[in-house]
Amino acid sequence: MTEFFDTGMTQQEFLDQYWQKKPLVIRQAFPDFKSVISPNELAGLAGEPRIESRLVIEKGVGGAWQLIDGPFSDKDFSVLPKTHWTLLVQDIDKHVPETREILMPFSFIPNWRFDDLMVSFAPKQGSVGAHTDGYDVFLLQGMGKRKWQVSAGPLHKPALLENVDIQVLADFEPAQEWLLEPGDILYLPPHYGHHGVAMEDCMTFSIGFRAPNQSETLDAVINDLVEHSLSLIHI
Repeated sequence: MTEFFDTGMTQQEFLDQYWQKKPLVIRQAFPDFKSVISPNELAGLAGEPRIESRLVIEKGVGGAWQLIDGPFSDKDFSVLPKTHWTLLVQDIDKHVPETREILMPFSFIPNWRFDDLMVSFAPKQGSVGAHTDGYDVFLLQGMGKRKWQVSAGPLHKPALLENVDIQVLADFEPAQEWLLEPGDILYLPPHYGHHGVAMEDCMTFSIGFRAPNQSETLDAVINDLVEHSLSLIHI
């Protein structure tokens, strides 16, 4: 049986004990991890019109938790505050082939579940607020340190802050807290409340997997089989 990183458990044991059940921190899942993309390169990608990117500014001139869609220019970055903001860039695996190696240890999870590899950069105190996601996610710390706080269980209909651009939990009560360093991973099942705050300049790689309903599952499996068949035809 294939081991799940260096955790002492197999991939199947991870699926049985943690997948869609409870969080897990994996220390040094990628030992001596060095990001193949720098903050400046990430900012460059965020300037491309074909690449989806966003800025979340917690304390901006436009108000609290301001969301701005890319593409961004050098001028956009030059006027950002020194702290309390985050740059997020989607589908990095499609635009930086070298990052695909990060996905290899997760190949035991069905391919049709994979959503994308998102990379974020944040200066000190950068965050996107306490929130929930409707999918499974592995949060790999790529640079710097980030503190994560996580709820005791899934939150299905939480109260949200009003009159802000993004979905931020109004009453977040953390039950667990970890400080992640480069190479560490935090796994979170769907709907767990979580709040990540940069302790210094940091980058985080978010490997997301869909948690679809039965109808979406069937559609995804069929599409994956069709894509696989087409690839065989072209060989």
